[in-house]
Parts: sequence; structure tokens; C-alpha cells
Amino acid sequence: MKLKTLMLGAAAASVLAPAVQAERGEDGNVNIIYWQAPSIMTPYLSGGTKDIEAASLVLEPLGRYDETGALVPYLAAEIPTVENGGVSEDLTQITWKLKEGLLWSDGSPVTSADVKFTADYCMAPEGGCAQFAKFTGVESIETPDDLTVVVNFDKPMPNPYGPFMGGQSPILQKAQFEDCVGAAASTCTEANFNPIGTGPFVVDEFKPNDVISLSANPNYRDPEKPAFATVTFKGGGDAEAAARAVLQTGEYDYAWNLQLAPDVLASMAEGGEGTPVSAFGTLVERIEMNLTDPSPDLPEGERSTVAHPHPILSDEKVRRALSMAIDRELLVEVGYGQAGRATCNLVPAPELYASDNTECLTQDLEGAKALLEEAGWTDTDGDGVREKDGEKLSLLYQTSTNAVRQDFQALIKDWWRQIGVETELRNVDSSVFFGGDPGSPDTFQKFYADVEMYANNFDGTDPQSYLSMYRCGNEPKPSSQWQGENINRFCNEEYDAMLDELAKTGELEKRGEIAKKLNDMLTKESMTIVPLVDRGRVSAHSNTLGGVVLNTWDSELWNAADWYRIDE
Repeated sequence: MKLKTLMLGAAAASVLAPAVQAERGEDGNVNIIYWQAPSIMTPYLSGGTKDIEAASLVLEPLGRYDETGALVPYLAAEIPTVENGGVSEDLTQITWKLKEGLLWSDGSPVTSADVKFTADYCMAPEGGCAQFAKFTGVESIETPDDLTVVVNFDKPMPNPYGPFMGGQSPILQKAQFEDCVGAAASTCTEANFNPIGTGPFVVDEFKPNDVISLSANPNYRDPEKPAFATVTFKGGGDAEAAARAVLQTGEYDYAWNLQLAPDVLASMAEGGEGTPVSAFGTLVERIEMNLTDPSPDLPEGERSTVAHPHPILSDEKVRRALSMAIDRELLVEVGYGQAGRATCNLVPAPELYASDNTECLTQDLEGAKALLEEAGWTDTDGDGVREKDGEKLSLLYQTSTNAVRQDFQALIKDWWRQIGVETELRNVDSSVFFGGDPGSPDTFQKFYADVEMYANNFDGTDPQSYLSMYRCGNEPKPSSQWQGENINRFCNEEYDAMLDELAKTGELEKRGEIAKKLNDMLTKESMTIVPLVDRGRVSAHSNTLGGVVLNTWDSELWNAADWYRIDE
């Protein structure tokens, strides 16, 4: 089977609608496998995709983005707009109306107080909220009645859908989390592992970095859903084993993020037990350059903090040379085939926001060498490694454990060797790397390395919140429990001013122009982020699992309530 054929799977899946909706729980158990194991069940304390998506089975936002990127109501009765009066004409206020009769899984009513509390929780000082950028510009929240939430912004917000939209910003139950605000957030293990939600399932048992057992929510708003009585959500292993478990052995029904070489995936698909599905969105594999010093010689609490600039990578010429040495087209060929596209952009889509920056697509080893020479890095002793002021040009390059990522590491290490850079490779179990544990030295947020590679994306089609991650002060640090979205510790006043300009610009073409400039500041001008591959999201489902609609704009599990078993 050719990978091009596999890419059609998502569209095909969307037409597999059941003739008659099953009764709640009628279809027994569904098995899901994520080779990156969830470590927590709230997106507010982890920026890891696997945690956000696992939590989406239980916690829901007011609205989601569907598979086309369109906004659709979930807990809200409708999506507020200027046209329906839900967004004020001056764009400084958005009013949400909850659906009537909504219940938490414990049977208590969902009210506007829960929504307001969610914002207070994320915006609390010292809370380390991983989704803080979602609440940019929120000045106050009013709750005139139990079903009405009024969000007031401190300036016009042309895109007022940051708070409470998408899988990254769901609603928390106030009664469960009200003692978990601020510095106490990470200490509330019971709430963080077993949140009370409004989604189709509830947590029965959560084993961090292993398995989650869930069952149908008895108070879910649709009495006919979900069709499955229970969910077994297995975490860990690797992408190859996860793919095999769906495509060849049929042990699992759904496997996420099959980051495999295209020939490997195509071969597995011949097993006949499942179907790969894929779609492009905004998922970019990239290298982040640490602008702070991660040296273990620094005291704990000072490593990778803005108090200590990086001794090598603070030089833009070095960062640029590292990028120039990379052959992105070869990375695509080796790692993704037709499920990947070489890119120079952090924001590759939608087209309105995608820069025409293509400069990085041509590998230039000689140019990279010349740039390092210009920056004063020379190989004076002939050992193949450049040095300057007695310091070797030596870098620690980390990522999560995954076959494709380790292939990328090996190739990039060799290209960097050719320009005189010594590279030590480290790979960390994905459950730890993306887990967000403030006590672990190996998380991508803590960034105790010189460069690191991973991928993430943003909910919906507007990149404002995503680009806001790199605002000054939003870096992970001890005072935020090492949570924060500015992973490389970038800080630029001009960038922040442009973010403010984007936040008050309503005209779409102008928003696109500003977003492109912001993208270019990160990836073309400063080279603090080195994009590699615009990745198509590739997952797989068993041939007996219906209702799957792959969604690259929200959680992949966004419509798990609609899944059902196909009779063979």
C-alpha cells in the first residue's frame, strides 16, 4: 500500500456513520494506545500533547474546533460572534451562554462559576499554568447568572476565542479544584489524576506513565452516548509497537502519532487489521535553541534561567550556522515521505498566516563554516572541533525516544560535525520528556540541554495564542513550577510590541502580515527556533472502529463520544 493511499484515510473515516446510534455502553470496551504515556489529566499543568488529549476524554471546553478548523459549540449553546451579539462591536467583550441542564460527572450542575474559576485558576500567580497564553488580555470575568459568562478584555480582541476554546482550555469544576490554586496546583494529586468532568468518560484509575481506565460518564448530556462502556488507555512503548498493535495484531483500536518511516507504516498497513489516517495542520518538528545556560555547574534553580545567558548560543551567527547545515528535504525523505514537508516556519498554516520564508530549505555547509569563522570559532588544534576563548563548540542535543527522532539526531549530528561542531546526543523517554514534572531534570520545559527537538501545534486556525508563547516572562522557571511556554527563553521587546499590535488588529489580511513577521522574527531573523518538518499527523484505527474523524486543529480524541463498534 502506498502512503499516498494512506493519506486518504481521514476523509474515508468521516463517512462511516452508523445506521443507528448504539445505546450508551452497548459496544463494550475500546482500546487506545499512545506511545507517549500521559502523566497527568489536566492540560493546565502540562503542555504535552499526550496529556492534553488524554484529558480531553474527561474535560471539555465551551467550544471546539472541528476537523475543518471551524468553531463548534460543546458546553456552550452557541459560538458567540459579533453577528449574534455574543461579541461586542468594540471587540472588548465576549459573552458565553452555557447549555441548560449540564451536569458534572458527579451529578452536580455546571455553572458559570466553574468557568470563571477556570480562568482564575490558570491566571493565578505562582500556578505555573501551561496554557497561560490562552488568557492573554483577560481583564475580568463576570457571571450575571448561572448560565452566563462575560469575559472582558483590556483591549479589543479580534480573536476572542483564546479562553475556554479547544482541548487546551477546558473547564474545571470549582468544587474539586478550589483548594488547588497558585502554588498548590501541582500538589493536588487526586484532582490532577482524577478530574471530575463533563466529557463522555470518567477516570476510574489513573496510573501515571502507564495506563488509564475509564468508563462511560453516567451524566453525559447525550443519553445515547458514548457507545463504549469502558476505555483502556495504554501509554508507553514506541510508535512502531503502537502501529503494529492496531494495523497488524488488532490488539488496540486506536493508535496516536505514528511517527514512523513511510515504508514501515505502509508495510504494516498490509496487515489488514486497521487503517492509517493522516491530515496536515500546524504540527512542526523543530529544534529549539536554549538562550540560557543549562550548565550543571550552576546552582539548581539557576540553570536554564534568564539570569545566565548561554555562552555559545547567545550568538545569532552560531544559531544560524547550525540551521544552515541541515538538509531538511533529506529529513523529510527519511522520516515522513509524503506525510511531511520541509519548512522554515513555526506557523506553516493556514495560508493566511504562513510566511513565504524558504531560505532555510537549501543546505549550505560552506556558508555555515564561514559564518562560524566570522563569529570567531576556529579549529586551531586540528581535532575537527572549533573553539573560541578556550571553549569547545560542543552541544548537548536532546529529544524524546523515538526511531524517527533518533534518525534525525544522527543525521544532524553528522552535518554539525562537518562544520566543526561536537554534538552529544541524549534521548529521554517521551512520558518523562513531555510530562511536566517540576521535580524531573529531563522535561522539555526545564531544558537542561543546549538544543532540543520536538513538535507541537495550536488549537484552531488563528496563531495569536501560539505566537504569544514566546513573550518575555513566559519562560519556564522555578517560580512557575517550571511551567511556561517560552521554551527557548526568547525575549524581545519589539516582538512583544508586535504581539500587542496583533491582539488589537481585526482586519484579517493585516493579522496575517503581523503573524508572518512574528514567525520570521523567531525563525528567520533570530533563529531561536529552527523549523525542520511540517508534519502530517498520522494515526491509525482498527477496521472495526467507526466514527473516527482525524482532527489536526484540536484534540485527536475530540469526538470520542461518537465512536462506535462496527460489526464484522
